[in-house]
Amino acid sequence: MKKLNLEPKTSETTNPITSAILDEAKKAMGFVPNMYAGMANNTALLDSYIHSYKTFRQNSGFNSVEQEIIFLSVAYENECDYCMAAHSFVADKASKVPTEITDAIRSNGIINNVKLKALSTFTRIVTKNRGHVTNQEIADLLNVGYDESHVLGVITGVGVKTFSNYFNHIAETPLDDVFKSRVWSRN
Repeated sequence: MKKLNLEPKTSETTNPITSAILDEAKKAMGFVPNMYAGMANNTALLDSYIHSYKTFRQNSGFNSVEQEIIFLSVAYENECDYCMAAHSFVADKASKVPTEITDAIRSNGIINNVKLKALSTFTRIVTKNRGHVTNQEIADLLNVGYDESHVLGVITGVGVKTFSNYFNHIAETPLDDVFKSRVWSRN
């Protein structure tokens, strides 16, 4: 039995604020992801997620490859099957992350790019330790070319994915067909 019995919302079955968000998603992506339709049961959740996601993409100081490294690393640590599949797909199709890097994160393997490896490692530590990091762990990130604002950007990425990862765990969001080529399970 599902943890929640949420009815996926559409722009026709929700309030004006949420409807506008769903319409914008459909216009941008060509479809409304199942996660968005489920989050639409609470306007604050969907609106907060969308706003945080957009500002992370626009203002975090990371390029699109680095952003996917962060999102995939958080999803791995939080064991979010939905977000691992979705962001693997986005990494492949939109962000152009080399497949070997995406696959290394998905399998807990070795990333052969020193800077991206440090970013993934730091992100995973922040996620796993709920923000408790050592001075050495911060130094390891800074020593490969990131700066202190990037440390804060990682926190933002962890926050964004925490919204979605926790929602997907509780709602047991079904994977969209478009993401099924990158289905994932940690087990």
